[in-house]
Amino acid sequence: MLEKHLVNELKAVSLSMFRKNFLGIFHGSLSAKIENNLFVINKADSIFDELKDSDFIELYTKKDYRWNSASKDCNIHINIYNNISEAKYVCYTMPPFITAYTLKHNKITPKDYFGNIILGEKNIYNPGSFKTWYKRAHIEIFSYLKEQDTDIMIIKGYGVYAYSRDLTTLVKKIAILENSAKLLHNSTINQHRNFPIHLD
Repeated sequence: MLEKHLVNELKAVSLSMFRKNFLGIFHGSLSAKIENNLFVINKADSIFDELKDSDFIELYTKKDYRWNSASKDCNIHINIYNNISEAKYVCYTMPPFITAYTLKHNKITPKDYFGNIILGEKNIYNPGSFKTWYKRAHIEIFSYLKEQDTDIMIIKGYGVYAYSRDLTTLVKKIAILENSAKLLHNSTINQHRNFPIHLD
C-alpha cells in the first residue's frame, strides 16, 4: 500500500519541477524514504507533468520483481538512503542552465546573493566515460556526497543529484543553483554585448 501523503507530495513537487524544466518528460527521478529498508520512487518512463499514484512504486532494499518496473535510478537512490542517514528525499534533475554550465567549467561560484549565501562555491564532478557511467553511478554518487559532506552533486553533462530531510528545501536548493547558473550565463552574454561604439 503506497504512502498516500508521500506520493501526493512527490506528485506536486514533480509537476512544479517539470514546469521549471528541471525534470524532462522521461528523464529524472524523485523518491522518498519510508522506513530504513523501504522507499517510494517513480516508475520507469514516468511522465512528470501528469504523474498518478500508479506511477510510483514502493521498493524494499532487498531486490524483488518490482525493481524491474522502477526508475533506472533506483540503485542510486537506495545507496544514498543506505549510506546517508540524513537523506529523507532524493532527486535527480537536469536543469538546463546548470547542466550547460558544467560543459565548460569545473566549478560554479555563484555571484548572486542567494546562491552565494545558501550554496557557496560548488565543484563539478566529471563522470568520465558516459558509456560506463550507469555501471559506476550508484557507487560514485553516494561516495561523493558522503566524502564531500554535501547534499548536492553537480555532474558534468548529466545533471544534479540532491538529497534532503525536507522536500521543500530540496527543491529550493536546486532552484537557487539553476538561477545562479542562469545569472552567470546572462551576465556573460551582456559583457560580450557591451563593446565600445565609435561614432564618426
